[in-house]
Amino acid sequence: MELMEPETPIRSIAVLTSGGDAPGMNAAIRAVVRAGIYKGLKVYGVQDGFKGLINGDFVPLGRRDVSGILSHGGTFLRTDRSSEMKTPYGQREAVRQLNNEGIDGLIVIGGDGSMAGAKALCDEGTRVIGIPGTIDNDVWGTDSCVGVDTALNTIMEAVDKIRDTAASHTRAFLVQTMGRECGYLAVQSAMISGAEMALIPEDPVSVEEIAQTVENAYKRGKRHCIIIMAEGYPIPMVDLAKQLDEMDLGFTTRSINLSYVQRGGSPTSFDRILASRMGYAAVELISSGQTSLMTAMQGREIIGLPLIDIVGKHRPISEEYLHISNILSR
Repeated sequence: MELMEPETPIRSIAVLTSGGDAPGMNAAIRAVVRAGIYKGLKVYGVQDGFKGLINGDFVPLGRRDVSGILSHGGTFLRTDRSSEMKTPYGQREAVRQLNNEGIDGLIVIGGDGSMAGAKALCDEGTRVIGIPGTIDNDVWGTDSCVGVDTALNTIMEAVDKIRDTAASHTRAFLVQTMGRECGYLAVQSAMISGAEMALIPEDPVSVEEIAQTVENAYKRGKRHCIIIMAEGYPIPMVDLAKQLDEMDLGFTTRSINLSYVQRGGSPTSFDRILASRMGYAAVELISSGQTSLMTAMQGREIIGLPLIDIVGKHRPISEEYLHISNILSR
């Protein structure tokens, strides 16, 4: 945890969203803006993430500018992935733009790549606080990221609908969730939707074991079989569906990728509260002279964790949830 020199107080801050969008990002922006104004700070929004930061795309934000965005999905500041931000040139330009605008601190909302960008700017002398916002929930150190709860509810509703048609046609369905190399969404959504199996990259199983699960469901007289599959699973979903369909397991097999629908929609009450708390906490941290931290939910508390302890690590999958999901699906 680093403290600013007392002769250089924070007078103005900027906020940006980076990487993939997540429900609740707007709620976090709103909290940053209104908490910042309450603290007497000038607040700016950076459009289009780190790309906009490098290009100096700043807009002043007041209380009315963030009115009505709490319930909206996505991010009204827009977001982007910037390869330039990974380079010394991009980092230098970002710092230069902040200094040119007279902005003393930056709040970055995004996933693990965004936190890496935040740390890089801290290393260049910029005062930065991160807020974890990604549906993948793969950011180390926080129980939940902004957007995760909404994504799980979206997946649950989709799987409930898929089960209706699966039962009508006596089929097995592979349902692919987002998460890259993290199986969090797959495990959690398998549990809450009553799926027969979760396939995750952290713990891959053989095709034969998957086939046995499908056949056992058929033998038990079930009218459907649902398997949730993380996008980072080593076997492509379409290939696995074809292999299972060729094995004559009782069910015909279909596959569906829920894709970007998981990232949209109005945030749940949980995500609105989490985003609001984290946005407020970020302003509290940076205005009190702290920097190079990320807000994190641990238990019921929102704390600040050093970015140096977060970047390069990934949240491990919960063995407890995986075990419970497997037991309850039998």
